[in-house]
Amino acid sequence: MQNAEMEQILALMNQYAAVLITLNERGVIRTYNSPVGDFAEWLVSQKLGLRLEKNSARGLDATGSDSLRYQIKCRWERTDFPTPQSRELGVIRSLEKNQFDFLIAVIFDSHFQVRAAYQIPHEIIPRYAVYRRHVNGHILLADGPILRDPATKDITHLLRQAACIYTGKVHAFLLVPRAVS
Repeated sequence: MQNAEMEQILALMNQYAAVLITLNERGVIRTYNSPVGDFAEWLVSQKLGLRLEKNSARGLDATGSDSLRYQIKCRWERTDFPTPQSRELGVIRSLEKNQFDFLIAVIFDSHFQVRAAYQIPHEIIPRYAVYRRHVNGHILLADGPILRDPATKDITHLLRQAACIYTGKVHAFLLVPRAVS
């Protein structure tokens, strides 16, 4: 690896770090892991008026003013030609403990626009999720039969109203610190 290439890689990693720090400071993400899950949780909570739980909360991500509990899972489809596997949501742990009332599944396109979003009642998930011992949890695809179940509610329009319009490829960006009030 050439020094110039290493410098470019380090510059990209520093930009990534700056993006994560800025998103965290603005309350959009809550961890420094891949920001996709935190972004989905933030977007859902903002648009549906939910209160995000602390990161340490087991089995749920947000609570409604009506005390309903929500687990929020997402998938970032990085291609215009998604496969069934691109609809595989994150692992649902301790499904049998009934720690949430609804699962909100959000599918982002390659530019983080909401491609689809669904509200799925906890009670139907065991019919469609598959337990995988190696991850110690249930795997659910946001595709096929579960989306046709009458109990599943398509909420795509609610989240699309909250998302920004993507205007083209991003070649560079400017991080602007939030004004101190």
